[in-house]
Amino acid sequence: MPMQARRIELGGRVQGVGFRPFVYRLAQRHRVCGWVRNGLGTVEILAAAEPADLDRVADALLREAPPAAHPVLLATIPAEEAVEPGFAIRASAASKSGRECFPPDLAPCPACLRELADPSDRRARYPFINCTQCGPRYSLIRRLPYDRANTGMAGFVLCPSCVAEYADPLNRRFHAEPVACPDCGPQCRYEAVSGASAVGETAIAETVAALRRGEIVAVKGVGGYHLFCDAADEAAVAALRRRKRRPDKPFAVLFPEDTRLLGACVAADGTELDVLRGPARPVLLLDRKPDAPLAASIAPGFGTVGAMLADSPLHHLLAEGFGAPLVATSANRSGEPMLTDVQQAVISLAGIADGFLHHDRPIERPVDDSVLRVVDGAPRIIRGGRGLCPIEHSLPFHLAAPVLALGGHMKSTIALGFGDRVVVSPHLGDLDDPRALAGFARMAEDLQSLYAVSPELLLVDAHPGYASALWAREHARVQGLKTVPIWHHHAHAAALAGELARGSAPILVFAWDGVGLGPDGTLWGGEALLGRPGAWRRVARLRPFRLQGGDAAAREPWRSATSLCWAEGIAPPAGVLPAADAAMAHAAWQRGLNCHTTSAAGRVFDAAAALLGLCRVASFEGQGAALLEALADSAGEGEAASTPLPLCEASDGVLEADWAAALPALLDATVPEPLRAASFHTTLAETALAIAEAVRRHHGVATVGLAGGVFQNRRLTEHIMRSLREAGFEALLGAAIACNDAGLSFGQVIEYGARA
Repeated sequence: MPMQARRIELGGRVQGVGFRPFVYRLAQRHRVCGWVRNGLGTVEILAAAEPADLDRVADALLREAPPAAHPVLLATIPAEEAVEPGFAIRASAASKSGRECFPPDLAPCPACLRELADPSDRRARYPFINCTQCGPRYSLIRRLPYDRANTGMAGFVLCPSCVAEYADPLNRRFHAEPVACPDCGPQCRYEAVSGASAVGETAIAETVAALRRGEIVAVKGVGGYHLFCDAADEAAVAALRRRKRRPDKPFAVLFPEDTRLLGACVAADGTELDVLRGPARPVLLLDRKPDAPLAASIAPGFGTVGAMLADSPLHHLLAEGFGAPLVATSANRSGEPMLTDVQQAVISLAGIADGFLHHDRPIERPVDDSVLRVVDGAPRIIRGGRGLCPIEHSLPFHLAAPVLALGGHMKSTIALGFGDRVVVSPHLGDLDDPRALAGFARMAEDLQSLYAVSPELLLVDAHPGYASALWAREHARVQGLKTVPIWHHHAHAAALAGELARGSAPILVFAWDGVGLGPDGTLWGGEALLGRPGAWRRVARLRPFRLQGGDAAAREPWRSATSLCWAEGIAPPAGVLPAADAAMAHAAWQRGLNCHTTSAAGRVFDAAAALLGLCRVASFEGQGAALLEALADSAGEGEAASTPLPLCEASDGVLEADWAAALPALLDATVPEPLRAASFHTTLAETALAIAEAVRRHHGVATVGLAGGVFQNRRLTEHIMRSLREAGFEALLGAAIACNDAGLSFGQVIEYGARA
């Protein structure tokens, strides 16, 4: 049979994942001649062979791709040019494809871990070991094409042994751009505040020794610095909380690779273990065992622990060397960007860290840990970061012009939309701090530079006071761009629909969160929206109430609790209202001073937490609701008895659920507090079902989704999802896009594109 030649172009995640060596080996196996090369975000192949062999190669390109790759076939066309014998890997093309796809940072693969532990291997115990299937990517890349000269490794000249591996198509380090060894690669350096220092493997040994002495060590990782200490040492954990001024927010815990220690501390099923062991190596929220050998102050008041396995060879060596769980929390102060620079880390962490484990591999962009939780049987992103970002998604439409979506104010992310694609940045944090806002501005520039896309429109939250919106208006003025406001809860609903909903039938989305400005000028957050992206209408909500205190209400749950009580003519329980503020706050509420009308479910959860004495003043966002969930879970497996909140049609035609019916049960001191917390969750879950059934009777909707930060609550969410399915609904819950405000930027792109 005569030979044929074809040109094949693939997009998706095909750079930085060993795709060219994979193609080379395929060609050898199937007797294919030609070449493969990187384009800008693509892989281009010229292949000549018998037609049957070409068909087998085309199938294998997608079916047998490396684990970290996600190839997408863009084109296959006949080729007329002559093809020389043999198969080659050519230098990267310089043309612009518009299909750039940046791979995330990947945890050490099993092969590299075996070499790391093998005393006879030349990379034994080398903390920067990597290959085409693992190692830093997004945090190291400066630009595409993904070649060593375009990464932070450009300054490290390969030794002859590494050159030989890099040039051998049959070696798994063939064109592994971060490749290095102890002779030519980055090195570690330990510096104690006391003045002691060490380099190389001794630096790691000194770090482990310091941790065993109960000290706190700042460690430079893949995307920034973390603070480490002994997770079983109550004094060390308490010292870390005191020095970092983080009194309550849970710490993540790094476990050794042998999961027996993990199993002694937390409960993890097969799905959860797969997530922990996967190449992203996120922090995963797991149920803590009652007798876990961990300091009580790891997560005070919580029934979960944020667990992780080593995300880099350096972290692996520390975890294995220490041989017990370690606190591994981001070293940046709350609200500030990740620390990546050695000198800045030393300055910023003075008085916090007793020692530093530095290294000289550059971090081109900071990336915080990803945080996930398995809810309703699947892992759901709470915070996107290392190992998962940038998050790329295909759009259900084609944008006429590129857009930059700037998200909200809390849990900030940025999304760049162009053509039929959208790219969501890693977690940037809350924008209250000027340094966080500076990091936000850098990320906006970085996304545009990496993808070589200049937006023509800026999409912003409709709240005019959000720092992201203020930045956008100034940036638009300087650059001559237009800003387009997107309603907060429309973006939440659109994010869910953009990720999961298919077809044109309307869906019902519960958009429950803290607060966000609604089209009527009130603060929404307990809405049920019916429609599709670009065409939402509010059909139900929680009963609005007057909330005193403005922005302070998010940090002071007692304000929500007292507002609900005063609205019903009930005296708040003793101790809920701070004595110094009691008379003034009540007078201000009565007169409507510094008050806002809100329907926010998040504020109702805050109120319940305060009424049960769990959290009157929060030290971090969402603390009250998280403690309430933990208390409810402590009530046991059975659901507490409750009834849905009464529904009635308000004067504007919107169905209202009256939270007042839940107050007597919350305030009934004859019932144990865990049962009251559990009953509250059941009441809200059954209320959501009652609303969905009422909307179905009037509008025939068959699909219901959950969006907004309230649905980070596993107990509430799983109850609602289960009830919806039992009632015959299709139930949707996002996984790759966070349900909280981190998903707003993606939702803004979806909402705008559906309108355009």
